[in-house]
Formats: sequence, structure tokens, C-alpha cells
Amino acid sequence: MFLPCVEIEPAKPADSAVIWLHGLGADGHDFEPIVPELQLPESMATRFIFPHAPSMPVTINGGMVMPAWYDILEMNIDRKVDSVQLIASAEAVVRLIEREIERGIAPERIVLAGFSQGGAVAYHAALSYDKGLAGLLALSTYFATDNLVEFNAANSQIPVMIQHGTFDPVVPEALGKKAFETLKNRDYAVEYQSYPMEHSVSLPQIRAIGQWLQKVLG
Repeated sequence: MFLPCVEIEPAKPADSAVIWLHGLGADGHDFEPIVPELQLPESMATRFIFPHAPSMPVTINGGMVMPAWYDILEMNIDRKVDSVQLIASAEAVVRLIEREIERGIAPERIVLAGFSQGGAVAYHAALSYDKGLAGLLALSTYFATDNLVEFNAANSQIPVMIQHGTFDPVVPEALGKKAFETLKNRDYAVEYQSYPMEHSVSLPQIRAIGQWLQKVLG
């Protein structure tokens, strides 16, 4: 069983893929409008895959049922999360990576991206995966399982781009910087960019993502 996804095919047969995970309460359509704004050249035959998270009760939202990659139990700075659910979501994302490989995309031509909750899942999935990927894009997020994940040597050289809003009231920028320091201390090829925004994305940031994707998939 695969997660249901929104898929955007390139004009010619895909030779690369971006799997992009949305945040809490959103769905796969959330980042769909960004694709043309990335201004990727037509020569880049990149398939975009936007999975939908399953719906579940979320403790910090009074148990309301909504799309979520995992339950968030407390909204303190350390973000107490249901790590079992997070890891299960990461495993579901790995199944999507494996499906892309079966469809003919080499693992080193696959980027994993995630916003907020989706970014926490992307961190776990990419850094524990046993085949080298093209890149990891972490947007307005945090590395929730840095003490649980089994870092796989296959992705010790993965390019990582972390982007965060300086005015983020939902996921404080300190958490984005903490993830950056964690990976830098492990000698990952990690970059950090901040933007004057809240818990969102901005046009200058989207343009920078487009440039980064051209670099890691070009």
C-alpha cells in the first residue's frame, strides 16, 4: 500500500523525482502551486510527488482529527511527538522512494523535501535510507528523531538545505538551527538559509529552492 499522492509529470519522461511532504492539517495539494514558481528549465525532467498524510487525532489540537504525519503531544520547545507514528510515516515515504526506483528513477536522482511536520519525517526517512539520495530539503521544521534515527552511511554525503523563517511562531527558528548544528557536527554537507517570514514560504525562498534543485539534480 502506498500513500495517496498528487503527482505532476514533466513534459518529457521523468529522469528525476522530488517527494515533498506537507505540514500538519494540510494535504498534498498544499505545495502543488509551487512547481511552476520554481522556474526549473524544461530540460529538467523532474516528477513532483506530493503525498497526503493520513488523518488522525492530534493531541495539541484538542484531539481534533486532521491530516498529520504523527501526533504532537506537547507544544514545548522540545516538541514531544509520537515517534512511533513518525517512524511509520518515514517508512511509508521510503515505500514511495522505492516505487520511484521501480519506475526507473535512480535513487541519486531523488530529492526528499518536507515542510514543518513533513520535514521531521523527511529528516528521518532520508538520513536512515540505505541508498544514496540526491538531496534533503527541510523547510520550517525540526529534527524530531535525532536521538533515535540510525544514520545510514549511504546518505552521509547527501546535500541538505535547511530553510527557516526568522519570525516563525509555530516552529521557532532555534529548532531549525539546532538541526543544522546536529548535522554539521556529523560532517553532513548542510546549508542553512533564513528568510524574514513566519511559518510559511516566500517567493525569494521558492526561487532559491529552484536554484538548489537545479544544482542537486542538474
